[in-house]
Amino acid sequence: MARDTDTNLRNKVLYSIFVRNHTNEGTLKALEDDLDRIQELGTDYVWLLPIHPIGEVNRKGDLGSPYAIKDYRFIDPTLGTEEDFRHLVEEIHKRGMGIIMDVVYNHTSPDSLLAKEHPEWFYQDRTGSPTHRFVEWTDVIDLDYNNVRLWDYQIETLKYWATMVDGFRCDCASMIPIDFWLLARKEVEEVNPTCIWVAETMYPDYIFELRDEGFYAASDSEVYAAFDATYDYDSRSLMEGYLNGIVSFESFLMIKQRQEVQYPENYIKLRFLENHDQKRVQTLVKSERALLNWTAFLYFEKGMTLIQAGQEKGILHTTSLFNKDPLVWEKKEGIDLTWLFKKLEQLKVEPTFSSEHYHLTGDKDCASLYGYYQKGEERWVGIFCLRGADASMFVDIPDGTYRNILNNEDIFVEEGRVRIHGMPLIFKAKSPPKRSELVYSPYKEQVSLSVREQTGV
Repeated sequence: MARDTDTNLRNKVLYSIFVRNHTNEGTLKALEDDLDRIQELGTDYVWLLPIHPIGEVNRKGDLGSPYAIKDYRFIDPTLGTEEDFRHLVEEIHKRGMGIIMDVVYNHTSPDSLLAKEHPEWFYQDRTGSPTHRFVEWTDVIDLDYNNVRLWDYQIETLKYWATMVDGFRCDCASMIPIDFWLLARKEVEEVNPTCIWVAETMYPDYIFELRDEGFYAASDSEVYAAFDATYDYDSRSLMEGYLNGIVSFESFLMIKQRQEVQYPENYIKLRFLENHDQKRVQTLVKSERALLNWTAFLYFEKGMTLIQAGQEKGILHTTSLFNKDPLVWEKKEGIDLTWLFKKLEQLKVEPTFSSEHYHLTGDKDCASLYGYYQKGEERWVGIFCLRGADASMFVDIPDGTYRNILNNEDIFVEEGRVRIHGMPLIFKAKSPPKRSELVYSPYKEQVSLSVREQTGV
């Protein structure tokens, strides 16, 4: 973790936008008309997928991927001009939001400016031609950071954009040396000392694959040296496996718990249920009650929250990265959760949610997660049945009546147990009179309760 990372970033919400497909016009100017709605969701940062010119050689689809960049220092003319971009940034700032630019420094398009002017800055195959490390990435060629002159060019580019934007989301950050990112962060601070850095880290399987081939690939723990937040891909495959019925509840819970001890104490994860590389969450979670619980847990879990444009409206279609494929905002497909996003944003700004004192456990029998943030004697509690079913589970808080902030209904804790009626439960409570601790035991393949300083329980 970068030492000067502000843990208040855990209270922030990012909203991801692919400009070309966000509106029918697909321009920076047209996006401005949606900023008020985006702000009302509780958005803190607007993250734009790459907005640079796209290469033509080996294009995928009709228009090509925004991640096959031709020139890092210009705006794609089909989206608008740099003046349009500056005006958009101004409008975002007027609404109290920040803007995050997508940085794609692992690769360029085969016909990029850098490929033409500095072919020696790229990985090369046995014939001396620029190449890529992943076979399926046929529309890009990979940069080789063994060339120190490349570092100077890339950092100068970052410093240019950092005078306009509030942060960078760095694509494939794990594939680029940490020493480069450390230097980049240091130099960018000269022009923008409050710039935030979000790393797209990798699935563990990808790290294994790259290292087996003799390539560099950093773990999340290494990446934290330079970045404020990393992707939650280390738990993503287990989440998908659980939803598909091939991973146990215990395994999913355990990977979430391990994050609390395998990363620095002030670590920040970028939490998401979907992004532009993933399926829409409502194609995975089809029960409305289960969806409410997964969405509430997304906001409750320690870390920054990422929302992909359209997620709040229940859009089921995954927009194409390679063609003109605008979001159909008026079409009623899935469940509109705008009301829930607005409710949860009120929760997200609570200072306690940036606390280090976060605990998560669960009950496999009812597939329910029980988490809390502790601050003094006060506790923010969240209970989420991932199946959206009626259930009952133990909670180590005093018996009494509490109020669910999501719907203002009463929650009753009796004899240490709470009834769940499908709806996620989030409420304030007092700590138990004596210290207790919920512990998950992977060896027993069950969620067990270890109570200290109590007898007869």
